[in-house]
Amino acid sequence: MSIVSISDSTRHIQKTHRSLSSPWATVGAIVLAAIWTLPTFGLFVSSFRPANEITTSGWWTFFTHPDVTLDNYSETLDFVSSGITILRALLNSLTITIPAAIFPIVLALLIAYALAWIDFRGRHVVFVAVFALQIVPLQMLLVPLLKLYTGGVSIGGTQIFPGFAANSLGSGFAQVWITHTMSALPLATFILHNALATIPAEVMEAAQIDGAGHGQIFLRLALPLAMPTIASYAIFQFLWVWNDLLIATIFTSGRNAPITKILADLSGKYGQQWYLLTAGTFLAIIVPLIVFFALQRFFVRGLLAGATKG
Repeated sequence: MSIVSISDSTRHIQKTHRSLSSPWATVGAIVLAAIWTLPTFGLFVSSFRPANEITTSGWWTFFTHPDVTLDNYSETLDFVSSGITILRALLNSLTITIPAAIFPIVLALLIAYALAWIDFRGRHVVFVAVFALQIVPLQMLLVPLLKLYTGGVSIGGTQIFPGFAANSLGSGFAQVWITHTMSALPLATFILHNALATIPAEVMEAAQIDGAGHGQIFLRLALPLAMPTIASYAIFQFLWVWNDLLIATIFTSGRNAPITKILADLSGKYGQQWYLLTAGTFLAIIVPLIVFFALQRFFVRGLLAGATKG
């Protein structure tokens, strides 16, 4: 890179830094943060208000007529649907979400590294195919997957895949993990491939000259450099799976139901107990908030990873 191009890149970085750190940018960020936080704050306040006040007035009236109660939380924690409580549903959501966030990332990392740094015939065609799979709607896969999980796969009368739910569809979580992994793989591979492909070729070549194989390069070089992107995608995948209702409705039942299915039943058959959703929803968002704030620094690094690339 020439001296002129380096200078231009430096000036561009300085200009971007000034625009992002200007007083107007700060004010805009504060306004956006307030707009984003206001509904959550209103939900939190409403969860401590009596049911008759929630159904007859807005949450902001709490500050003129404060009346605090824990009845919403006690009723929500005592609520039973499909034979399980809210706490059991939260545990089910964790059981579903953690593997469903880890599996696609692990598989996508291996695929992305191979597409980025292993020279094999047809790898560009494979990358385009993976990229194109992002446009396939998940709804198109639900019926084939449902038949696959319940009936298995047979070729020539011989069953080569027995299925995960021979007795009942809700007998385990495997079908939910596989469905989420399949739906997440194209986007995860694309994002992680772009992150791994930005590693300078000189660094990879130097590692190979020193005698490192692909396994060592992947574990000791590629993974640490791609960690901000991995953490950023992990946050999104965790939130997507945690908030999912479509796959949970089709592939879970009974005592395996996650929190999203229980929340759908919490308001009652005709919505007469919708005020309980204030407490139930706030209980459901505690875990995603913990995950986000725990990985926030990685999330910011992932967003800014390519911001200063000249």
